[in-house]
Amino acid sequence: MRAVVQRVTEAAVVVDGETVGELDLTDGRHGLVALIGVTHDDTPELAAKLADKIWRLRILDGDGGRECSPADTDAPILVISQFTLYANTTKGRRPSWNAAAPGPVAEPLVDAVVAALRQAGATVATGRFGAHMRVRLVNDGPVTVILDV
Repeated sequence: MRAVVQRVTEAAVVVDGETVGELDLTDGRHGLVALIGVTHDDTPELAAKLADKIWRLRILDGDGGRECSPADTDAPILVISQFTLYANTTKGRRPSWNAAAPGPVAEPLVDAVVAALRQAGATVATGRFGAHMRVRLVNDGPVTVILDV
């Protein structure tokens, strides 16, 4: 599994004109957007490991400038499925999506990441699996981290 995690001050996902997921950051704190990619040999155990990495990732600002995680600050997380994270662009200009798991394999594993985050205590918003989504975010820093498990 792979995730691209961004520290944000705003984030929302819109499908067909409807906001389906949004982070409430009106109090001035940060949140995270986690784009999740799944490949063929991923498992529920890897989904739990990825969720733990996201939950404990120390890329948020805390008191006195120390680095904190969502677990430390109760920062909300917006999780969005993103099969394009497994694009292979080594040949030519057209990406190959062969490394991305098909929907019936990927969707339950993205759901497992969300469930593990919620079980850990995270406030989680989501996109809509398989939909054409418009993602709006303001990356703060910018801070963007790629996680592989």
